[in-house]
Amino acid sequence: MERRDFFKLGLAVGVGAIALPNDAGALDYYPMPSDKKCAVLYGTWCGSSRDAAVWISEGMGGIANVFDVRENPDFKEFDHIVIGGSIRSGATRKELQDYITRNKGTLKNKIRALFAVCGNGEKPVGPAQKTALIDNHLAKLCEVTDLPSKVFNGRITKSLLDPENRKRMEDMYPQFAGKPLEDYDLLKRADCLAFGKEILAGIKK
Repeated sequence: MERRDFFKLGLAVGVGAIALPNDAGALDYYPMPSDKKCAVLYGTWCGSSRDAAVWISEGMGGIANVFDVRENPDFKEFDHIVIGGSIRSGATRKELQDYITRNKGTLKNKIRALFAVCGNGEKPVGPAQKTALIDNHLAKLCEVTDLPSKVFNGRITKSLLDPENRKRMEDMYPQFAGKPLEDYDLLKRADCLAFGKEILAGIKK
């Protein structure tokens, strides 16, 4: 299978990357040239983990290609992989979980960092979320330990939520009771860039 040299995005990406429109109206993203073969794999519902993945790559100097798990990428030619995803009901998308399980042999010795993005009821994330979402979920799925990891606060775009999940979220968090769920955005680009720099420093050692 020929290695993908780009991924499709629904938005423009940051400085240092080239974005060119194609016939489908999406954008093709080309990483910066590097002797390191790096990739960021993500699973998302509403796009927060997509943005986190792109910003992490930017923090790595733009050298990491970025893939939505639904593309079913082949990572045989990559040496350094970052994996993460958005959280619902304490877990990442099933597609991401299934992909990791199917490709564990290829991924396991190449994974350099893990991340998760969660709304957390609009409350700051902390050690409890890292334990639950990284240590007891993603790290176990990947069968890795002692890797750089980060949980980012996420966002809600209610127009992207189906009625079932909107109701579930309103029922889950008491602060939403009796009032409609509102949009919010707590995902910070600076946090993702800093994590990307941390990952790159580890790769360079």
